[in-house]
Amino acid sequence: MPEHRVIVSPPSPTGGRRVRIDDRILGTAYSLHDLTVFLQNAGLTGWDELDVLESDLIEWHEGGPEVWGPERG
Repeated sequence: MPEHRVIVSPPSPTGGRRVRIDDRILGTAYSLHDLTVFLQNAGLTGWDELDVLESDLIEWHEGGPEVWGPERG
């Protein structure tokens, strides 16, 4: 798995962020926990939320791990 690229897309207008590994869509995550579960199911067994927060494998678009919903203004 380390040779693959994990992309977390910008938050959608309705909330949540699409998660991909390379060109494969894993689903829409609504929290760090959701993202962690997706990655565990994709082969990163044993990873927890802290591992996800500190990983260089993950490319965050338009906000880091603290941003999950649409901007409120």
